Amino acid sequence: MTIGILRETKVPLDRRVTLIPGQVRDLCKQYPEHTFVVQSSSIRSFTDEEYLNEGLHIVRDIDNCDILLGIKEVEIQSLLEDKIYLMFSHTAKMQAYNRQLLKKCSEQGITLIDYEYLVKNNERVITFGYWAGIVGAYNVLIAYGMQTGNFNLKPAYKCTDIIELKSELAEVTFTKPVKFVVTGEGRVATGAIEIFKLCGIKKVTPHEFINEYFSESVFCQIGPQHYTKHKRGKKFFFKDFVENPEDYISDFFRFAKAADIFIACHYWDNRSPVILTPDQMKHPDFNIKMIADISCDIKYPIPSTVRASSIEHPFYGYDRYNEIETEPFTGDHLTVMSVDNLPGELPRDASADFGEKLKNIVIPELLSCAESEMINGATILKKGNLTGKYSYLSDYLNKS
Repeated sequence: MTIGILRETKVPLDRRVTLIPGQVRDLCKQYPEHTFVVQSSSIRSFTDEEYLNEGLHIVRDIDNCDILLGIKEVEIQSLLEDKIYLMFSHTAKMQAYNRQLLKKCSEQGITLIDYEYLVKNNERVITFGYWAGIVGAYNVLIAYGMQTGNFNLKPAYKCTDIIELKSELAEVTFTKPVKFVVTGEGRVATGAIEIFKLCGIKKVTPHEFINEYFSESVFCQIGPQHYTKHKRGKKFFFKDFVENPEDYISDFFRFAKAADIFIACHYWDNRSPVILTPDQMKHPDFNIKMIADISCDIKYPIPSTVRASSIEHPFYGYDRYNEIETEPFTGDHLTVMSVDNLPGELPRDASADFGEKLKNIVIPELLSCAESEMINGATILKKGNLTGKYSYLSDYLNKS
């Protein structure tokens, strides 16, 4: 088989890649019976020359490939019939903006495998969440420095790599204590918390955060057991929350009264309670001045996330009283950061991490002759037909 590493085509352009040069070289040695080629790209963070230096094949035409590996959705006009595509397709939740992509894949007999649903031992195998957390928290510090004039950090996308980004953190200073609250307990939150720890920001418990005064900057990390509660006062059980989220209401406002900055790293199911309501954000006890919505769910569960912002222009203002977007850093309006492709700001590091899992976990099962439960579970279309797990997409797919 011939496996092709795709050039990213979605606008805005993404500089990430599925496999970096050394990883493709290793796969060529591990699977000599297969051929690996790299589609030429002028925008990729790893240049064609870096692949050529590893003795790899750079091609423009990928028609001869059997399997095609991309990151973002492939532009519809570039899709090739009867191929196997791996990508983040953003179709399994019936996203309206990608229905035509799924329809075209079906019409062209494509097998579509979505990275988001590659699961092993009940955990997602491949994700960029950690890097979203790293960059999202760093962007919060950029905004705080701009708002206060205390320091001026280089944007993450202008840093060569994570090493340079971390070196920038030496500039961070707080002239008064700042309290950060982080929602979420997964990879995204792990990345955000790493940035705070590198800045010497102290971690405190949720109880301490709400009830105590601190003479230094602090953060607390909270999960749904902290920011929701059962409608009928029952004890919180995570399994019940996942299975019956509609039985819970938000209990976040007690943190909103104590926090200066909110970093949203949680996963949100649209059956779950909203975290904040517009009325709560208008309340005189609402203390938050800045929200970094790394999860970036528009309007819900956080009303101030009115749109996704861009890497080049990550911040906008939000007038919580009139519920409208404003210019950032004006008056007493909230500052919002809601970039929806944060890992793209550190494309070399994020690509290396992504590619390592792809190389070591996904590709061996993809190229195996044996049936793979992991691969099957992420296969939305097989030769153009919805698989059993994704049959619920039938009406979405066939909608005129």
